[in-house]
Amino acid sequence: MQDWLEKYAHLLVNYSLYLKPGERLFVRTSTLAEPLLKQVYLKALEAGAIVDWELGFEDQEKMLVHAGKEQQLDYIAAGYKTAMEQFDALLTIRAPHVSRQDFVAEPDKRKRRAEALQPYEQRYFQRLGDGSLKRCLCQYPTECGALHAGMSLDEYAGFIRNACFLNEEDPSAHWKELSRYQQRLVDFLDHRDRIIYRHPEFEISFSVKDRKWMNSDGKANMPSGEVFTSPVEDSVNGEIFFNYPSIYQDQEVEGIRLRVSHGAVVAWSAQKGGELLDRIFQLEGSRYFGEVAIGCNHNIRRPTKNILFDEKIGGTIHMAIGQSYLQTGGKNHSSIHWDMIAEMRNGGEIFADGELIYKDGAFLI
Repeated sequence: MQDWLEKYAHLLVNYSLYLKPGERLFVRTSTLAEPLLKQVYLKALEAGAIVDWELGFEDQEKMLVHAGKEQQLDYIAAGYKTAMEQFDALLTIRAPHVSRQDFVAEPDKRKRRAEALQPYEQRYFQRLGDGSLKRCLCQYPTECGALHAGMSLDEYAGFIRNACFLNEEDPSAHWKELSRYQQRLVDFLDHRDRIIYRHPEFEISFSVKDRKWMNSDGKANMPSGEVFTSPVEDSVNGEIFFNYPSIYQDQEVEGIRLRVSHGAVVAWSAQKGGELLDRIFQLEGSRYFGEVAIGCNHNIRRPTKNILFDEKIGGTIHMAIGQSYLQTGGKNHSSIHWDMIAEMRNGGEIFADGELIYKDGAFLI
């Protein structure tokens, strides 16, 4: 494992975050990811960066929302606050534990905790928008992730390696190749207005006029492989069915169908987990879309109930309710950003200003 983790850390530090001497890196992860954290720390030191970190433990946030009082729910860790304001780079290594206890959280406590975090999440999006913060989100293989993916731990580690091109002799070269391909798509889409996602199960349209498409090429997420933007907030109309399962706020949701009018979600249902939708759509800004995107990573071929991977699957599209990415020109604000994914390899089409540009999971341009 040591060899591929060293290659992983090198990719994160030197390609994804391209750290420079004197830059400050804040790493957030769990105790399970210590082997990767150590390699990242070493590579960051070699790059001349200053490193600080935050280690979470099993059920930490669940305990807080379950047992915390008002003052405790309002408290934000000093290191995280400082990082959001002053650090140059943020690396989040997802390494979830298998939860072995059932902590019940009252809705009011969840809401209070979300409200306490919101100013710092807004600051995070502001700094991404103005380019003052570099960030990367990645995954470390744990039993929890493997369980959700329906794989053994060894299979899941192999899945991560493949998704990140870590099986290649020079992973960075492959990311640069994908980046060049996606930049061509972005250059095309930046000059279009009306986009339609059409499928036998749904049709939804929106405007991206004067919005900037982004080339997600492994800098902000690892793995990556998508192009995305924010739709004009009141321009989204139609119906969409997200057939990929997802886990949000520790709850599994499947078969989400949304009806949208003048930008706002006006009706919703789910084959599983509909009560979570009922709760989420009460939050400010949650009924409008902050992102529309197209997955381009064909090394990822199947869903794992992990949005970091699933939204990048080549041949899928996704839309996110809630917070916009400000660097795209989006204006929606919310305490959430929830990506929902739909398969397009089985009859899906995308039109740009009336031109068919994508069919059955592949671009035609």
